[in-house]
Amino acid sequence: MKVLVIGSGGREHALVWKIAQSPLVEKVYCAPGNPGIGTIAENVDIKVDDLSGLLSFAKKEDIALTVVGPELPLSLGIVDLFEEYGLKVFGAQKNAAIIEASKAFSKDLMRKYNVPTAAYEVFTEVEPAIAFIDRTGVPIVIKADGLAAGKGVIIAQTRDEAVAAVTDMLSGNSFGAAGSRVVIEEFLKGEEASFLAFTDGKNIIPLASAQDHKAVYDGDTGPNTGGMGAYSPAPVVTPAIHEKAMQEVMRRTVDGMAAEGRPYRGVLYAGLMIDGESVKTLEFNARFGDPECQPLLMRMKSDIVPILLAVAEKDISRVQIEWHDKAAVCVVMAAEGYPGDYPRGDEIHGLDDAAKIQDLFVFHAGTALDKDKFVTNGGRVLGVTALGPTVKEAIDRAYQGVSLISWRGAHYRKDIGKKALAR
Repeated sequence: MKVLVIGSGGREHALVWKIAQSPLVEKVYCAPGNPGIGTIAENVDIKVDDLSGLLSFAKKEDIALTVVGPELPLSLGIVDLFEEYGLKVFGAQKNAAIIEASKAFSKDLMRKYNVPTAAYEVFTEVEPAIAFIDRTGVPIVIKADGLAAGKGVIIAQTRDEAVAAVTDMLSGNSFGAAGSRVVIEEFLKGEEASFLAFTDGKNIIPLASAQDHKAVYDGDTGPNTGGMGAYSPAPVVTPAIHEKAMQEVMRRTVDGMAAEGRPYRGVLYAGLMIDGESVKTLEFNARFGDPECQPLLMRMKSDIVPILLAVAEKDISRVQIEWHDKAAVCVVMAAEGYPGDYPRGDEIHGLDDAAKIQDLFVFHAGTALDKDKFVTNGGRVLGVTALGPTVKEAIDRAYQGVSLISWRGAHYRKDIGKKALAR
């Protein structure tokens, strides 16, 4: 069969890498893809929001399964469109993808169906928002309502920071239309984990646990990014926490979405805050996390294609997933200045040397080709991902790969996975 993956980042490189290993698959296409993806699949020059172009390609090439990576095409209704034409597609329909496309919707859903989350209010005007900040106190969390590529969350430590964030978002400066409504919520203490599950709208199959590192600098300092690294498994997700996340977060959310007439099919990502035995939901995403997808797929022993097909066919009742006992760690190498402005076009050195390390793979996220050389072309450039018998060995192997790769101003966190070692 032929498979089309939509997207161009590290998550999509990981999906293509895993799908290409399936004996069921003869050819993988990726739209628009990136040069790293182009070494294992055929890149197709169609943008992720060109739904009609993607549909035409899928029909022309007789694509048996389309896998949607990023949130934008999901929120635009690509799944609805493909299904209308009888095509098999993995991802959430438009009316279900709103769980990520609108923070206000997801918070209201959680409130209605008793999914544990932080106390919050939604605002469209600056003055009432500032009054709420003054009542609640700092630190406080301010979120753009719409899609902001993982960067629409500001944890304000001072009143001035909070007021500036709200004013900036609601005046349309920070995130454009995505910030025309803001969700302001209490700051939760604890340790974050990423909890992902496949669902057909009824049945839920959890993936292995994972933990993302959102802040740009070591020690979880600096502004939030799309993610600076991830590891799996996450020891903070104990068997008791896992059970709580399944029953109180995933089960209630999937059942709630069905009750709302928005059956959720695809992969559902819950960002959790864990404090002792308490589990609260920070956010939902309607797709694989990036970079969590990279270590998760390196640990997945099962062929992923039958799983994706079962979701697309709306019945995962017979699906089982096997995992490697090994741990996996992904260290993101980013461009200087990210998540702010950053340069492009710097030549990347050392990729061939890193590729020689066993149980290590370098996923491309923001790269381009200049003649025959890989150059930087995004904020998050590479996801250096390694397996190891323990988290410690996976960390060491990933950083061994990182040490061999360089470009002008390359930046990465040096403490990815440290929380796991502390446990």
